[in-house]
Amino acid sequence: MSDIPEAIGTASEGGLFARAISRESGGSALDTDGHFAETACLNCGTELVGPHCHTCGQPAHLHRTLSAVGHDLVHGVLHLDGKLWHTLPLLAWRPGDLTRRYIAGERAFFVSPMAMFLFTVFLMFAVFQAVGFTTPADISMPDMEQIDGALKQEREDLTDERAELVTSLDATDDEAEASRIRSEIADVDEEIASIEAGRSVLTDKDFGEPGMHVTIGDPGSSEFLHHLNEKWRKNPGLMLYKLQSNSYKFSWLLIPLSLPFVWLLFAWRREFKAYDHAVFVTYSLSFMSLMFIALSLLAKAGVGLGWLFTIFATIAPLHIYRQLKQGYALSRWSAIWRLLVLLFAIFIVLSLFLQTLLLLGAF
Repeated sequence: MSDIPEAIGTASEGGLFARAISRESGGSALDTDGHFAETACLNCGTELVGPHCHTCGQPAHLHRTLSAVGHDLVHGVLHLDGKLWHTLPLLAWRPGDLTRRYIAGERAFFVSPMAMFLFTVFLMFAVFQAVGFTTPADISMPDMEQIDGALKQEREDLTDERAELVTSLDATDDEAEASRIRSEIADVDEEIASIEAGRSVLTDKDFGEPGMHVTIGDPGSSEFLHHLNEKWRKNPGLMLYKLQSNSYKFSWLLIPLSLPFVWLLFAWRREFKAYDHAVFVTYSLSFMSLMFIALSLLAKAGVGLGWLFTIFATIAPLHIYRQLKQGYALSRWSAIWRLLVLLFAIFIVLSLFLQTLLLLGAF
């Protein structure tokens, strides 16, 4: 059953790629340069007039050479054509204008929201892999008996130290010295109590088993949750890997999960349709992926975590605010209160997404 969610995710991802990226196809006689000798459209058979078929829109001049494979890779998979360079500046600086213009029908110069989303998500995980931001391959639980033995030895040393302090206390007549020794004895007693508390946790039955102590929900409430917790306990490294892998394959789920919350912000505004909200969400997620790429590169360059958090906490809300204000033609106050509600909704969406990934890991 472990291949079921991966197959679903791969199929969905492939379907989205197929929808977002057009492919050239056809078959006809070739000239000596490896080009099709086109007199009629190879797709629908219409007689060609001009560089494109006036019936189906397919380019009139097609290639069947090895170099065309590289062209298709760059143009099709990475989508690095003129549209990308028209889209990126607007996505970064005027996201609302990009959203509004795309919804209004200006499509020829912009990468579609879904194609942009797929490109940025693919690039984000590729960069994460390149800079080493991946889940650990092997997570092993430390030897509990060894840890307990070390704590036991530490307790014995502290007990001997306490006995020496008590002997010194009995032998002294100096009140100041006696007060100092009593203070040291109190400190040693606190350390002994802490060690005993730690040993009591280690001897708990849950920690006596190999693996990682992870509890999702109430394992006793259902057989499914019990099975999920057992898988995390026995092989946490594999489960973390599946969590990362599924987060890439099912990242598109963030779009339908976010749509209801955006719709609620404009439920009484009938001029805005569900499609408009989908364009808004998809472009917004694309920018966030690009920002995570930039942050990961900054982290690799040695920028501190505090600075990275400050950059993210500043740019992310500001970008959403600008996209709301420009894309929906809102006043400043209308954009601000919707931003605050949306920031709260984002935490709900991310929680639902994480729970979905955890459940997928059970198969």
